[in-house]
Amino acid sequence: MDGRAPERDGMVWVPGGTFQMGSDHHYAEEAPARPVKVDGFWMDARPVTNREFARFIEATGWVTFAERKPDPADYPGVPHHLLKPMSVVFQMTRGPVPLNNPGNWWGLIDGACWNRPLGPGSSITGLDDHPVVHVCWHDVEAYAKWAGADLPTEAEWEFAAWGGHSGTEFVWGSELVPGGKHFANTWQGRFPYENSKDDGWVRTSPVASYPANGYGLFDMIGNVWELTQDWWSTPGPVTSPCCAPSNPRGGAESASYDPLTPDIPIPRKVMKGGSHLCAPSYCRRYRPPARHAQAVDTATSHMGFRCIIRPGTAG
Repeated sequence: MDGRAPERDGMVWVPGGTFQMGSDHHYAEEAPARPVKVDGFWMDARPVTNREFARFIEATGWVTFAERKPDPADYPGVPHHLLKPMSVVFQMTRGPVPLNNPGNWWGLIDGACWNRPLGPGSSITGLDDHPVVHVCWHDVEAYAKWAGADLPTEAEWEFAAWGGHSGTEFVWGSELVPGGKHFANTWQGRFPYENSKDDGWVRTSPVASYPANGYGLFDMIGNVWELTQDWWSTPGPVTSPCCAPSNPRGGAESASYDPLTPDIPIPRKVMKGGSHLCAPSYCRRYRPPARHAQAVDTATSHMGFRCIIRPGTAG
C-alpha cells in the first residue's frame, strides 16, 4: 500500500524493497556493498527548480545561507574580511592542472547565490526549469518544511536512483554513453579545461532533459548533486550478511566533522548522484552508490536537492 497521494505536485511513488547498497568496486567510501531494506515513499520526480525555489522565497522571505554574512564566532581564525556573503562556483581552467587540488577549479565568489549563480551580473533568466543551486543544508531543510515534505535518507535516495534495476555499472546499462546516446548531464572532454558539450550542456541542464529511470524519476544521476538527510559516515563492516537492516540512517552528527579542519567543526551531510562536472578522467560518481561529504554551511554551483514524503507524515 502506498498510502494517500501527497498534496505536493510532481511526485512519484517509489515502492521500497531490499537492495544491495554501496559498491566494492569503485571508491573506498562506497564499500562495503550490503543488503538494505527501505519502505516505500513518494519522491519528487525532478530536482527542485529555480521556479519552485523562487515560490518558496516569495512565500517565506527566506534568505539563503550564501546571502548571509557569516558569524565570526563560527569560524575562529578566519580573517573578518573574508567573512562575507559568497558561494562556491566552478571555473573552467585555461589548461591542464593537477587534479589533486580542487582549488584549481573552484572559487569563492562574492555575491554568488541561487539567483545569481555565477556571481554579480549573472541571473537565472531563462533558467526557470534548471535545478536550483547554491543552496546548503539549512536552505533545503527550510524548503522541505515549507513544502510539507522531507529530505531522503541516503538509503532511500540510492534505492530510488536504481529505478528497480541494479547489477549494472550504470542505471541504464554497462556503458556510460551507449551507442553515443547520453543518459545524464556529465562532463565530456578533459577535465577541468575542455568540455566538448556533446550532451548539449556545460553547466546545469533543464530538469527532465534525459530519460527517466524505472520509477519515473529524472536526473537522479548527473546534472546536480543532491543532498540527503544522513550525516556523513563511512559504512562499517557487514555484521549480519543474512539480515538487511530496515530504513538505516547515517552516523552521528559529531562524527561527521572534517578531520582536515579540526578548529572549525562544521558537520557534513551525504550528497548523492554526481553532477555535470563528473568525468571519466576525474570523478566517476555518476552511479547510484557514489557519495560525497558536504559541509552544512557550504553551497556550490553544482549541488541541489529533491524532496520526499513518507506515507502518514505529509503536512
